[in-house]
Amino acid sequence: MKRNYQKELEKTLTQIQKSGEVPQLFLHCCCAPCSSYVLEYLSDYFHITVFYYNPNITDREEYSKRVDEVKRLIAEMPARHPIEFVEGEYEPKAFAAVAKGLEREPEGGARCEKCFRLRLAKTAEKARETMQGNVYISTTLTISPLKDAELLNSIGEEIVKQFDEMAFLNSDFKKNEGYKRSIELSRKYNLYRQNYCGCEFSRKGNLS
Repeated sequence: MKRNYQKELEKTLTQIQKSGEVPQLFLHCCCAPCSSYVLEYLSDYFHITVFYYNPNITDREEYSKRVDEVKRLIAEMPARHPIEFVEGEYEPKAFAAVAKGLEREPEGGARCEKCFRLRLAKTAEKARETMQGNVYISTTLTISPLKDAELLNSIGEEIVKQFDEMAFLNSDFKKNEGYKRSIELSRKYNLYRQNYCGCEFSRKGNLS
């Protein structure tokens, strides 16, 4: 039976609420528009550290523009618990290495899977370096209607098995009109909303 990741998330949040604790969440983000709803939604339950690591982005100028927008969003958007920001290194060669030989793959195929794995593995590694104690990790990528939530969650679950005191927070943020809300928040905060995911292949197809 196909898993309902939104229901799984809601169950986890209910358990957290009942516990009275505010756990740590190390959240990989791809851009400010996708992060907007996720931060609004999850900041009631977690101490969030936003981790910006996207080596797939085509060039430094685009990368920096997205970084600045994420920082501005965090500064301007109210949150129940403070939100921190950690910027990863811009490593386009790392993406080129995993994409090698997959240049002709369709968007959403094997190349994207390699990219997801690269970014989520780095998220887990950085969380281990940065955080102390138990921590959840997750990604804002599941908010996109063009991203495979089942694939992203399965990769995340696989990766955290290698780390002690770490759990993957399953999600499908596009559900319950999450994607629609991200568009509303993008307008509210006048966020730069790119029309492609990040890499040169998605730019050719204008997919986000």
